[in-house]
Amino acid sequence: MRRLQERGALVPALSEPRGRVAERPSRPSGRRPLLTTALTAGLVVAADQVTKSLAVSRIHRPVHVLGPFGLGLTFNSGAAFSLFTGAAAVIAPLATVVVAVLVVAAWRSRSVPLSVGLGLILGGALGNLADRAFRGHGGAVVDFVTLTHWPTFNVADASITVGAVLVVLTTLLRSRSHERR
Repeated sequence: MRRLQERGALVPALSEPRGRVAERPSRPSGRRPLLTTALTAGLVVAADQVTKSLAVSRIHRPVHVLGPFGLGLTFNSGAAFSLFTGAAAVIAPLATVVVAVLVVAAWRSRSVPLSVGLGLILGGALGNLADRAFRGHGGAVVDFVTLTHWPTFNVADASITVGAVLVVLTTLLRSRSHERR
């Protein structure tokens, strides 16, 4: 019975006065969010590397798919949106620092939605870093998804964007809930 109470079950304690209920912890255990971040990052890296390999082997010319969506193989030696093109020697160490910061943030996270967002960003950063280190395109990242009036991107880039939005929304919603208390 004591183990149930220590886990935060809503069972009256045997030693507590009648009617008083043990409190439920407000945060999940430390391991679950970290595991969520790691699994999310692993799935993103796997999906990113598989899609990039398929793009390199199968896209030989631009292909229109539907509406503004298409596929076209490019190699980006810069950062997001082709900023700092040709600066791969600076971007790779910077990305390594970002990965380290994300791992620390994931370690401290106690929120599953925040952990998913961090996992998306971490997986995207690792996927692009793997391209720079191992693909042999002079530190360039494989991009292949095209949209009208938007830079060409990949699964890692999309994951970073979605993860950043999720982290911001989670943080804003959490700060609003703390203000109401």
